Amino acid sequence: MASASTFNLSSLRAALPSAPSGPSICFPNGPSPSRFRISRPKSGPRPLNSFVGLAPLLPIFSSPDSFTFENCFPMLNNGGRFFAMRHGRKVPKLNRPPDQRKALLRGLTTQLLKFGRIKTTRARASAMRKYVDKMVTLAKDGSLHKRRQALGFIYEKQIVHALFAEVGERYGDREGGYTRIIRTLPRRGDNAPMAYIELV
Repeated sequence: MASASTFNLSSLRAALPSAPSGPSICFPNGPSPSRFRISRPKSGPRPLNSFVGLAPLLPIFSSPDSFTFENCFPMLNNGGRFFAMRHGRKVPKLNRPPDQRKALLRGLTTQLLKFGRIKTTRARASAMRKYVDKMVTLAKDGSLHKRRQALGFIYEKQIVHALFAEVGERYGDREGGYTRIIRTLPRRGDNAPMAYIELV
């Protein structure tokens, strides 16, 4: 009767299903089978549980055992999930959409190169200054490619040819700073700050 109630541990282990991964129950060889311990497979260091709140949707890891922040936050140029902040990239909007703003700056640049001095608001004068300097820099190069670039920006063709013909003797020794802004009285009506911008 006692022999029928006893059981063999090896036969019990053979009857249990095998679990290749995950925690397994190991019985000691002692007299009391009621005590047991839980052990994990010794297949190397277990990766830490990751916080997926800021991780990409489909992270690509170099190996299943490695986990680094470089894999979770890939550096993507124009098209990634994370973008850098626009510190120091302020663009003067001039209260206009992009196409109207570009047309305004092209017209102001054309008028300044035509007359040599114009009066406009201080914000417009500061915004158009770099475009005037760029046109003078293109004229100092004097190549056909630079001439075509100037023709694509300045509205009047005769101004471009005159600029390329006269810029060498006028700004040959000057490295930048081809314009000057002089502040004047505010505009009557809306009290907008005004300024004169002229070629040096």
